[in-house]
Amino acid sequence: MDWIFYIILPLAGLTLGWTIRWLYARFQLTASEQRAERIKQDAIKEAEARKKEILLEAKENVIRERNQQERETRERRAELQRYERRVLQKEETIDKKTAQIEKIEEILADKEKACQDREDALGREEDRYRAELERISGLTADEAKALIIQDLENEAKHDAQALLNKIEAEANLAGEKKARDILVATIQRVATEVTGDVTVTTVTLPNDEMKGRIIGREGRNIRTLETLTGVDIIIDDTPEAVVISCFDPVRREIAKVSLERLITDGRIHPARIEEIVTKVTKDISQKIFEEGEKVLFDLGIHNIKQDAIRALGRLYFRTSYGQNVLNHSKEVAILAGVLAAEVGANRELAKRAALLHDIGKGAESDSDLNHAEIGMDMARKMGEDPRIINAVGSHHNDIEPICIESVLVQIADAISAARPGARRETLDNYIKRLENLENVATGFTGVDKAFAIQAGRELRIIVNNDAVNDDQTRDLAKQIAKKIENDLRYPGRIKVTMIRETRITEYAR
Repeated sequence: MDWIFYIILPLAGLTLGWTIRWLYARFQLTASEQRAERIKQDAIKEAEARKKEILLEAKENVIRERNQQERETRERRAELQRYERRVLQKEETIDKKTAQIEKIEEILADKEKACQDREDALGREEDRYRAELERISGLTADEAKALIIQDLENEAKHDAQALLNKIEAEANLAGEKKARDILVATIQRVATEVTGDVTVTTVTLPNDEMKGRIIGREGRNIRTLETLTGVDIIIDDTPEAVVISCFDPVRREIAKVSLERLITDGRIHPARIEEIVTKVTKDISQKIFEEGEKVLFDLGIHNIKQDAIRALGRLYFRTSYGQNVLNHSKEVAILAGVLAAEVGANRELAKRAALLHDIGKGAESDSDLNHAEIGMDMARKMGEDPRIINAVGSHHNDIEPICIESVLVQIADAISAARPGARRETLDNYIKRLENLENVATGFTGVDKAFAIQAGRELRIIVNNDAVNDDQTRDLAKQIAKKIENDLRYPGRIKVTMIRETRITEYAR
């Protein structure tokens, strides 16, 4: 029976455990249902409360919007009332102005009628006067009108001609003044040195014994030097000096430098002479090219062939009337460039043409043509602009200039050659003219001193205040001016200034 007990006891335990678990689960389910019911009730209560709050907020918003609309309605109504009052005021003002305008129109109509009556009366009076004038003058109205018109036309023509003459005179004066200003401004911006070389060059010797060494045994040294350089070496009684003569300035320069180097070296014999002359010839040739390049660089001119550069460099050793030709060409180029800039011409073309205008003087040619024709041929072979070729050939009026740049080259060439001091002959004439001016003044009684100033444009005279009074000074100025007009030749006019002063000196002791 024990085995039955062992079987029933576990079954009873299992049944009890299942029953307890079922009761626990049932209890838990009941608790969950109760909790869910409480949550549901709480949610319902909260929803009701939220509903009431939303309703209250909606009512408040409706009330607030209604108040806002009522306020805006009141403001608009007030504004409309203001507009209505303003419109009524404007209508009243317009009515008043309309009434005033109607009164003014009535007054104007009355005045217009009065004016019309007056015009009619004046018209009748004018007709009566016209008829009376026609009767007195014997001319009809049309004839009198034609006569008056003719007189007015003649007077207008006279006034117009007078005005035209005045304008033309003013234009001429202004044109001359402008031209002078341009030339003066151009000349003031140029400052080129002038040399005074001639066809002979003097070489200083350390002593007279050097003359014998230069001549050499049976004259072989001097013959070698003359043969190699193509110059004439003159050795005379002039102390410590030898003269080199040659029309070619390059050969003269080669001979001069070679002789100076031989004198410094001391070894003077045919072989050494030939060596020195060869070296100096190369140096001079290099210097010629450097001088040509230098003037091109100074003027800012490019694209010149080497033959033309050498021809320009040779002008460095050439003079014309005592004026260095290369410096003269550079000066003319600067003048032509400034003049072209002033008058609106081609500045670079004018400078280039002016620099090349005397290039024919530097050409190594035995042609019988003059330097302008040689230069024009060189410019043509160099492929220069036809205007430059014309400017080179026409700067001495050998051919007609075809452009304004050619004329500017002529002007610049004349300015450079004619300014005081540029050429020896011009300088001598300039000094002589100043001396003649002063001599004319000092030839009068009562003149103490006379000074020609302003390049001869003014003669300043100091008179003796004891010998000449103020009235006599005026007469003396007229007499001197008259004598200058009769005896001297001069450009422009000369201002005669008389100075008479009384100088009293006392000393305080």
